[in-house]
Order: sequence, then C-alpha cells, then structure tokens
Amino acid sequence: MGNSVSDSAGFKAWFGSRKVQRIIVMVTFMIIPLILLFLFTYLPFGEMISFSFYKMKYIGKKTFVGLKNYASVFKREDCFGALKLSLYYMLGSLVQLTIALYLATILSFKVKGGNIFKGFMFFPFLINGIAVGFIFKFFYTRGYVFDTVLQWCGFNLENLPYWLKDQAINNYSLVGTSVWRYFGQNMVLFIGAIMSVDSSLYEAAMIDGANKFQQFIYIIVPNIKKIILLNVILSITGSLSAFEPPYVITSGANGTGTYFVIMHEIAHTQQKVGLASAMAVVLLAIILFATLVQKIVFRGIYGQEED
Repeated sequence: MGNSVSDSAGFKAWFGSRKVQRIIVMVTFMIIPLILLFLFTYLPFGEMISFSFYKMKYIGKKTFVGLKNYASVFKREDCFGALKLSLYYMLGSLVQLTIALYLATILSFKVKGGNIFKGFMFFPFLINGIAVGFIFKFFYTRGYVFDTVLQWCGFNLENLPYWLKDQAINNYSLVGTSVWRYFGQNMVLFIGAIMSVDSSLYEAAMIDGANKFQQFIYIIVPNIKKIILLNVILSITGSLSAFEPPYVITSGANGTGTYFVIMHEIAHTQQKVGLASAMAVVLLAIILFATLVQKIVFRGIYGQEED
C-alpha cells in the first residue's frame, strides 16, 4: 500500500514537472496542425497518385490501366506541347530576376523617393491573379490601352500585331504579365538580403578602389547567393505551373494553353481524372528535378556550403 501511494505521488510529481508540461503543450499544439496537414495535403496527394493508375471520371467505375496515363502525358500533343510553353515563362523569369536584382541593388542604398518606388513596384504582387488577368485582357485588346499608347508614339494601328491572337507574339504578351506581377516580390526579397550585408565590406572595397560594379560582383552576389537560389527556384517552379494569365486572358486559345490550363481542361471538361492526376505527378517530378539541378549548379558555382 505504501509503495502504491509513493508511486502515485512520484508519477504526479513527474507529470507536473516543468519539462513534462512543456512537452505536453508542444505535442498538443502540434497534433492538430499535423492531423489537418495529413487530411488535407498528404492524404489527397496519395489519392491523386492512386487515381493516376486508373481510367476514371469523378463519378462512375474506374479501370486500372497501369502506366498508360503516364505514357499518354508524353504522347499527347496537347500535354507535351504545353510543357514546351514553360520555356517562354522560364525566359521571362530570367528577365524578371534580372530586373528585380538591378532595382534591388539601386534601392538598397539611399535613393530619393526610394520607399515610394518600392511600394509602387511591390503593389502588383498584392493584386489578385484573376484581377491581373482581367486588367491585361483589357490592356492587350485590339485598339485599347496598349495599342493606344503605341499610337501616341507614332505607330500605325494597322501595322501592330494582335497581341493575344498572333501566335508569334501572344505567349510573350502573357509572359510580360507574369513579369509585371512577380518581379516586385523578387525585388523585396533581394533588398532584404542586400541590406543585411555588412556595410564595412563596402567601405573596405571603396578604400581598395573598387567601383560599384565590382562591389556588386564580389560583395553583393556572394553574400546573397542563398536568396538568389531561392528566387530562381520560385521563378522556375512558377514558370512550370503558370495558370492564371493564360486561363483568364485567353482561356488557353491560340496556342497559349500552359500545362496547368490543359490539365484543368482534361480534368474538369473532359472528365479524364486519371490522366489529369498523372499530369500532376509528372509536373511534380519535373519541379523536383529542376530544383535539384539548380542546387547542383549553384553548388558548382559557389562551392560546397557549410551547414
């Protein structure tokens, strides 16, 4: 009896200790988010992978087809052709990062009206993507805003292309929309990284006679390489998953249907859920591969990083 009371008191003392209470609080706060993450992220993702092996619609029976859906992703012209359009957006992302890094370098130092300029440049990122699509749909419409501005500059309307219909130019027009919307986000990330660089490095460089370009190459770039890598990864993955501009502005017409637009049509219009699921898995694999390649390239350029 005495041992039982002693054990009970010991357990209460252990359970009421600060360390145990802290662990209980942490587990309690973690368990609900983890359950929600599993239910709404990992479980649906697992179901999507299983769907990719079936020929099925949202409602009705499903037939196991193995890897046929994955083969169709690369055989169908609409699916594989949509992947090629990602090259336009990747090219645009390079332009986007170049503009963002250039402006961030300038605005990281004392510039008159710099804060106002930062606000104007970052504002497009705050606008909803659907709203941006409608803005640029009106902007590129024949005879409207963009054509009017060009006419003010002396261009003849009859000599101007149809920005959203001409397949030689329409994808560049849509890429311009993405560049306009996202370069402000990249710029703000670059500014935060550049401002964290030790100012004594600039002072030492100026004493040694380094000009602004040399300071950029040998001080700024090496010190913000992690942010550069982050922005490159975000831009490349964003290029592979472009959806809002082509969907809202052109509905994927005239050769502007990106991978996501085609996947949306296959899943919801054609009701080929298995094929759409396989497309999603293939896209994930491509994004992971692209991210790995980028990390290897940056490691080769900057050398092995220390943890």
